[in-house]
Amino acid sequence: MSNETVGGNAGHGEMDPADYAEFMAIAAEEGFDPEDIGNLDPDSGPLPVLAIVGRPNVGKSSLVNRIIGRREAVVEDKPGVTRDRVRYEATWNGRRFQIVDTGGWELDVFGLDAMVAAQAEVGIESSDAVLFVVDATVGATDADEALVKLVRKSGKPVVLCANKVDGLSGEADAAMLWSLGLGEPYCVSALHGRGSGDLLDAILAKLPPAPEQRFGGEAIGGPRRVALIGRPNVGKSSLLNKVAKEDRVVVNEVAGTTRDPVDELIELGGKTWKFIDTAGIRRRVHQTAGADFYASLRTAAALEKAEVAVVLIDASETLAEQDTRIISMAVESGRAVVVAYNKWDQIDEERRYYLEREIEQDLVQVQWAPRVNVSALTGRHMEKLVPAIETALEGWETRIPTARLNAFLGELVAAHPHPVRGGKQPRILFGTQAGAKPPRFVLFASGFIEAGYRRFVERRLREEFGFVGTPISISVRVREKRGRKK
Repeated sequence: MSNETVGGNAGHGEMDPADYAEFMAIAAEEGFDPEDIGNLDPDSGPLPVLAIVGRPNVGKSSLVNRIIGRREAVVEDKPGVTRDRVRYEATWNGRRFQIVDTGGWELDVFGLDAMVAAQAEVGIESSDAVLFVVDATVGATDADEALVKLVRKSGKPVVLCANKVDGLSGEADAAMLWSLGLGEPYCVSALHGRGSGDLLDAILAKLPPAPEQRFGGEAIGGPRRVALIGRPNVGKSSLLNKVAKEDRVVVNEVAGTTRDPVDELIELGGKTWKFIDTAGIRRRVHQTAGADFYASLRTAAALEKAEVAVVLIDASETLAEQDTRIISMAVESGRAVVVAYNKWDQIDEERRYYLEREIEQDLVQVQWAPRVNVSALTGRHMEKLVPAIETALEGWETRIPTARLNAFLGELVAAHPHPVRGGKQPRILFGTQAGAKPPRFVLFASGFIEAGYRRFVERRLREEFGFVGTPISISVRVREKRGRKK
């Protein structure tokens, strides 16, 4: 190799000075962060919890969005959109607290509705205070009065919210809610924001103080974030309930039960993890409507916030295009990836044979992802989930020193040069890892590097350095020829 290439270099300090200066200029232009510090978690303790309860369609999720200041909870103008208890963080007047949005509570219901109501009751029990929401345009109903008894029985402090009060006439209707015996009804319009400040002041008066925030100094690491994604009805909620060892989210044979991403702190394998159960991703987002459409968007947002995506696939069914599209979505988001084949207890030897053939044919793009065969129903092989996640995260965070990377590239280029195209043979001159989470590499070359050769470089990088469970990004910068000095 010529002395332009990197083979044998001890590090970038021994590069051609002009090459190194150009590399540094491009790195600054591209905004590479060599330290890749990551995000600090300012939490220093558990936040006080406010449970928002009420009948279906009284505007609980709209009120959540108003309090947290963004459209996070799924909202639709029909009852029963929220089904699980979903947590959000809010801040008012410098104080932080956690909100638990619950599904609508109803009397004498069965099946899915009864499970939703049970989740609301658990939300009350696990809270520090309760925000009781009533539709002021309807007034107090028998279900409201029954829910009042349940809230009183819990012994939690209560704030009464009269929602959908848009004017003075609505305030007169809200005055009738004194009859519930919960004190003053705070008149609010979640849709327009009317009265929300007074309501929040009353809420803070009922909540215990939050721990102080700590910034700067030593980084405070939070739990690793794991998103459970997959088609509807592949068992994401069942898996979350199994690892949580409780019925944390509603599980039903009806596909699409989950709509809001559900966060849950779970002790597993001696560590605390934040698992995020998401709504099933349907065939095409534009083919969904209403709550399902917004649920798909929330799932994509939850994936962006996660560090590792556990893609659940129903092993008892033939792999679908939808499964490969979801895996591609996880890879393109830059998350670490684990593929979990659920319902393993339901398949026989013949199905296992055909599944292996389907994996070889359809999932070739993620051969690097750890694979686990589990059963959310029976708990089979759940102990293998944490090691697979840890392996994927380790690969996701891997950094290769510049000297070692360039020594590897020099040997690779010498042994397997790029094919000659148009009478020219482009060469990789040097490279650097521009970042991690996921690993990102920039290669500087004397000419255009074909996609096939880039894939070859990626494959050899994985063989040499591991990178199990993580996508790899490789970009190429073609070095412009320098003119002769006059």
